[in-house]
Amino acid sequence: MIIKRSTGIVSSEITDEKLYTNRRQFMKQTGSLALASLAAGFLPSTTLGCQTGADAANPASALLPDELTPWEAVTGYNNFYEFGTGKEDPARNAQGFVTIPWEVKVSGEVEEEKTWDFEELVGGLEVEERIYRMRCVEGWSMVIPWNGFPLASLITRLKPTSKANFIEFKTLHDADRMPGQKRAVLDWPYTEALRMDEANHPLTLMVTGVYGKTLPPQNGAPIRLIIPWKYGFKGIKSIVSIRFTQKQPLNTWRASIPGEYGFYANVNPEVDHPRWSQATERRIGEFRRRDTLMFNGYADEVASLYSGLDLRKNY
Repeated sequence: MIIKRSTGIVSSEITDEKLYTNRRQFMKQTGSLALASLAAGFLPSTTLGCQTGADAANPASALLPDELTPWEAVTGYNNFYEFGTGKEDPARNAQGFVTIPWEVKVSGEVEEEKTWDFEELVGGLEVEERIYRMRCVEGWSMVIPWNGFPLASLITRLKPTSKANFIEFKTLHDADRMPGQKRAVLDWPYTEALRMDEANHPLTLMVTGVYGKTLPPQNGAPIRLIIPWKYGFKGIKSIVSIRFTQKQPLNTWRASIPGEYGFYANVNPEVDHPRWSQATERRIGEFRRRDTLMFNGYADEVASLYSGLDLRKNY
């Protein structure tokens, strides 16, 4: 696969991974940058691709720069219940997880149902670097340089029929390889889904790498989904099944706790989780909290997808 940088992101804007190897140095540099910028009377330029201008409408959040989250946090602080419910469990328990060979079954409302070898599935699709804000429903956030290709490119290859209204994904179900599945904390396999217009949106990404490296097992190797305007649990990992459906599938967290988790999971500071506020977030590596941006700061690009939809009911 060819890797290129997304439009508008140049090499000089990408923070060197080595700069973040030392946690103390990272904290010091982040704090110094914020203070220096405020003292100079201007806001630091963002390193984010697909910048929306939403920060300008939210000065409290815009005072803090969007610095890349360090590699050690991106790969060492994760939600991936298949490898354990603790944030550090995936990095520890995914050691030795083998993703070669890997197959993805494609079924449902599609011209040809087929089980694809991973290399055949993604071969020839152009990989870009996309730097996205990521927001967890629990209230913490990161800024991550993903490597991947638009889901729309893959959908074109798979040729769904006109009856396909939704696309459903499933994670590998193998308790011997994923020890977290030995506990009935969720109904395995993990399942997520999108409307087809969400899936075909140019911001929706199928990810195969991070920080220019192959995606580590704890981050969802060999292939995972990223939808940056939604809470992180929508970003299903280690995908082995793609199914096109007419009716809305039941995603895992909605099936488990429907009063807390809905189908859409759009980042919305005005709709709180029953157990915590969504009005603010804590960026990993920072001490103060930020205001949460509507649609995670991507409102200009995606708000039209939900025109006329009550986002309080459709959470």
